[in-house]
Amino acid sequence: MIRRFLNKRKIKNTDFFTSPDEIFLDSENIGNFDVQQFEGRIEKPVSKKSIYFLVIAFLFCAVIFLGRLSYLQIKKGYIYLKRSENNSLNRSILFADRGIIYDRNKIQLAWNTKNGDGDFATRSYSPVGFSHILGYVSYPAVDKSGHYWQDKFIGKDGIEKEYDEALQGQNGVKITETDAQKHIYSENVVNAPQRGSDLFLTIDSRIQLELFNLIKSLSASVSFKGGAGILMDVTSGEIIASVSYPEYSSEILSQGKDRESIKSYLTDKRNVFMDRTLSGLYTPGSIVKPFVSIAALTEQVIDPYKKILSTGSISITNPYDKTKETVFKDWKAHGWVDMRQAIAVSSDVYFYEVGGGFHDQKGLGIANIEKYSKLFGIGEKTGVDMPDEVAGLIPSPEWKIKTFPKDPIWRIGDTYHTAIGQYGYQVTPIQMARADSAIANKGTLITPHFILGDKEKELQTSQINLSKDYFNTVHEGMRQGVLSGTSISLNVPYVQVASKTGTAQLGVAKNKVNSWVMGFFPYKNPKYAFTILMEAGPSTNGVGGAFIMRGLLDWMSVNTPEYFN
Repeated sequence: MIRRFLNKRKIKNTDFFTSPDEIFLDSENIGNFDVQQFEGRIEKPVSKKSIYFLVIAFLFCAVIFLGRLSYLQIKKGYIYLKRSENNSLNRSILFADRGIIYDRNKIQLAWNTKNGDGDFATRSYSPVGFSHILGYVSYPAVDKSGHYWQDKFIGKDGIEKEYDEALQGQNGVKITETDAQKHIYSENVVNAPQRGSDLFLTIDSRIQLELFNLIKSLSASVSFKGGAGILMDVTSGEIIASVSYPEYSSEILSQGKDRESIKSYLTDKRNVFMDRTLSGLYTPGSIVKPFVSIAALTEQVIDPYKKILSTGSISITNPYDKTKETVFKDWKAHGWVDMRQAIAVSSDVYFYEVGGGFHDQKGLGIANIEKYSKLFGIGEKTGVDMPDEVAGLIPSPEWKIKTFPKDPIWRIGDTYHTAIGQYGYQVTPIQMARADSAIANKGTLITPHFILGDKEKELQTSQINLSKDYFNTVHEGMRQGVLSGTSISLNVPYVQVASKTGTAQLGVAKNKVNSWVMGFFPYKNPKYAFTILMEAGPSTNGVGGAFIMRGLLDWMSVNTPEYFN
C-alpha cells in the first residue's frame, strides 16, 4: 500500500521537471518581450522607505497649503474683504498711434505729437499749403461720465479720410485695479496697441509749397477769388503738386478749439473747405481748343494746313429776328491762320467755324465735340484716390432742354460757344490735367493718384486710339504758342515747354474771368503736365495762370532742376 502511494507520488512530480534543452531553448526566444514596458523582467515590490518618503512629502505640502489658506482666510480675511469691496477693475483703451504721412522725399507732412497729460497723441500737420491734400481728423471723444463714445480717430477729409483704415492702426486694452481713493493696485495690458501704417505720397513738398505761395500771392495782389494748380507725371499718373487756395488749418479743425477761426472758415465766401482741384467746377475757355483740333482732324472736318480768316468776328442770321445778325467775336483779329497758328494765338473765329461750321467750312457739330471731349475724360471723374471728386458738364441739346425749358432749341451759336469752352461747359482742374497728360503722351489716359508706388492705379489706363500725326499737330501748335503766341511768357531758356492758355468770361456782366494755362515739358520727351487756374479775377487784369506757371518754372530751375532732365 505504501509502495503504491510512493509510486503515484513519484509519477506526479515528474510533471514539474523541465529538461535542460528546453531551458536553453526558451532563453533564446525572449525577443518578443517589450523591454520598454519592463516585460520579461522580475518584478520587485516597492520598498517601505519609498512609501514613507512620499507620505512625508504629501503631508508637508498639505501643511504649507493649509497654513497659507489659514493666513489668507483667517488672519487677512477681513482686510481682503474690505479691499475687494472698495477696489474696482477698470478697462481702459490704449490708443494706437496713427500712421505718419510723408512726401515722396520722406519729409513728414502729418505726424503724431505726444501730450504729457493726454490719453492719445494729437495730430500735427505741415503749417500751410497741404490741408486739402492731407485733410484733418476727429479725435476720440468722451461723454460727461468720462467714457469714450468715439474710441478712435476718424479721417474727415483728404488723405486722412481716403486712407483712414490704413492709418488708424488697432487700439489696445489695459485692465487697472484701483481702490476707492483711485490708488492703483495692479495693471495688466491685455492687448498691446498696433500702430497704423505710414503713407508715402507722390507729392514733392518743395514744389507744393512754392506753388501754393505763388497762387496765394497773386490772389491777394490781383483780387482773384482763389486758385488751383496741378503738376502731374504723364507716364505714371503721380501727382507732384496739387494746390487749392484758400485753405483751412488741418490742426485747427482737428482740435476744434479755436471757434473763431472755424467760424471764419464757415463764413468765408471764397469757400475755404472746397478742394478746387477736384471739387471745383469752372468754365474752361480756350484750353479745350487742342481737343477740338484733334476731333476735327480725326473726323476730317479740316486739313491742318487750311487757313481761315479771322477779321475779329463772324456773323450769322439772328434766329429771333431774320433782319438782324448775331455777331460772334474773336478776342482780336488774327488774319489768316491754320490749325497750328490758331492754337498758338487762340483764334476764336477759327474754332467757331471748325466746331459749328460756317459758309463752306464744315463743322464738327455738338455731338462730336461731346464725344471727343469725353474720350479725353473731360466732364467725367478721373478716379483719383481722394474723396469728393465731381464730374463736370459738357453742354448738349439734352442738357439745354433740362436747363432752359423756355428756350430748349439747340442753335449753331450754342455750338460755337461750346467749341471755345464757354456756354455751360464745366470742368475740374484735375480733369484738364489728366486730359492734358493724354495729349502730352499721345493717347494714354492715365489715372492720377497720390500714393507713391501705387501700381494698381498706374495700371488703370485706357488708350485713345487716334493717329499720332494728329497729336503731333497739336504739340506743334502748343509749342508755337510758347514761342510766339499766348503762352510766350513760358518761353524759358532752361526747358522747352508746350502750352495753351484760356480765358473764360463769367456772369452776365462778364467783368470776371477764369484764367487758365495748361501744357507739358520737356517738349520733345514729355514727362510732366501742368494745369493752373486762377478763379474769378477782374477781366481788366492781364496777369493770370501763365504768370503763376512762369514763376514756378523759374523757381524749379534753381531748386529742383532734376524735373527738367
